[in-house]
Amino acid sequence: MNTKNLSRILLTLLAAAMLFAAYACAPKPQEKEPTQTTAEDIGQGETVFTFQIIKKDKTEKVYSVHTDSQTVGQALQENNLIAGTEGEYGLMVETVCGETLDYNTDHMYWAFYIDGEYAMTGVDSTPAENGRTYRLEATAG
Repeated sequence: MNTKNLSRILLTLLAAAMLFAAYACAPKPQEKEPTQTTAEDIGQGETVFTFQIIKKDKTEKVYSVHTDSQTVGQALQENNLIAGTEGEYGLMVETVCGETLDYNTDHMYWAFYIDGEYAMTGVDSTPAENGRTYRLEATAG
């Protein structure tokens, strides 16, 4: 084999290696962003807030709640989204959208958040305010 043919073969191999490297390092097409959960409109009234639910299996449901109720708890109860027991410290939320948590049995409870921050008030003492986001999330305790 002469030097000229060997050079052509090496150049061809080098070009192929460069093409392979360029293909392997090229940015991949972006995956589609997950779609936002669409809020279901419920209730009637002047005050409108977002209510998010994150269940034990991490599935999420979002509602746009319209209400004239004074508190978040009243609005959610009127729309059959929550149920619980009245106690010394107010309403203990036990069931959200049909999913019941019992701390004594499964060591889980419904944590309440206001605009992403853990709430320092219960649902029945939190004023329903326009534009706010309230969330109840199944939480291990």
